[in-house]
Amino acid sequence: MSQATKSEGLAGVIAGDSAICLCGAEEESLLYRGYAIEDLAEHSTFEETAWLLLRGSLPTQEELKNYKNELKGLRYLPSSLKKVLEEIPADANMMDVLRTGCSMLGHLEPESSELPKFAVADRLIASFPSMLLYWYKFHTEGKRIDAATDEESAAGHFLRLLLDKEPDEIHRRCLDVSLILYAEHEFNASTFTVRTIASTLPDFYSCICGGIGALRGPLHGGANEAAMELIESFDTPEAAEEGILEMLKKKQLIMGFGHRVYTTKDPRSDIIKKWAEKLAGMAGDKHIFPVSERIDEVMRREKNLFTNLDFYSASAYHFCGIPTPMFTPIFVMSRIAGWSAHLLEQRDNNKLIRPLSRYIGPEQKQWKE
Repeated sequence: MSQATKSEGLAGVIAGDSAICLCGAEEESLLYRGYAIEDLAEHSTFEETAWLLLRGSLPTQEELKNYKNELKGLRYLPSSLKKVLEEIPADANMMDVLRTGCSMLGHLEPESSELPKFAVADRLIASFPSMLLYWYKFHTEGKRIDAATDEESAAGHFLRLLLDKEPDEIHRRCLDVSLILYAEHEFNASTFTVRTIASTLPDFYSCICGGIGALRGPLHGGANEAAMELIESFDTPEAAEEGILEMLKKKQLIMGFGHRVYTTKDPRSDIIKKWAEKLAGMAGDKHIFPVSERIDEVMRREKNLFTNLDFYSASAYHFCGIPTPMFTPIFVMSRIAGWSAHLLEQRDNNKLIRPLSRYIGPEQKQWKE
């Protein structure tokens, strides 16, 4: 039997065509629909970026204004969904909360051919923060909140629900930028999962639930949470250096470093690092950011490894007042834009995704009576 070429973890394998995102391995660059991530982080908003990813071009000012108003009107939660969120245990993993919320919404508002093309995508972009914060406030404070707000942005909506007050503009913009940075990243594990499921032609919600499941794994979406736990475990930069050296000696995995695509830098990391440093200065921090920088220095010196987006996102979120278990759910709230774009692109030119495996089991055996 002829054998196809094998690649561990599909590394280097081109699994399909896409016009959505370019992860430039050689250039160490990232483009969304042709726009550099640096420009989007500097000049765009998450809502504008979501429109770009889904619809293929930047919106006009009028389209953006209308889109923001549309998303504001889609933040509400049906009463049946609220009841389900109340029944989810208080100690549940927050990724499971979003997965269940997404699945329930699929029952209440099923996808149909009568709906506009982007209807479900926009509904999930608008309502994921509402789902998580409704569940969180109910179980931590015993409050049934009105999950809809008049905030102009998803970042502001999330922070207002979380903090019960007008969010600081710097914190709002930092979170907005992070949503842009996390919104899309080519055929990563969760996006490829979404496309694989989409290739079997199920409903929209089934595909997104699969993406959430893939992102839940610590090797994909949990690195920012693990990075925060690591950073907080050290009292001083000196203790951090000693601890990281000991971990390296024991060959322990240190999350937030390196990348499967990039070889010398993650183009998103420097952007979020500047925000983390700015927020640390505002907070008068003498602990979290210095420890983060020392870990960064040790990993570069000892292993020639660079920080990826997750590492400094951890401290940036921390200074925004966001609990660590919410870090990966925020990833979902952002990546839903990219997932949805890929799902729709897969449908537009669909072919069932069905790779081969290399059989390594026993040869055919003779059945014995």
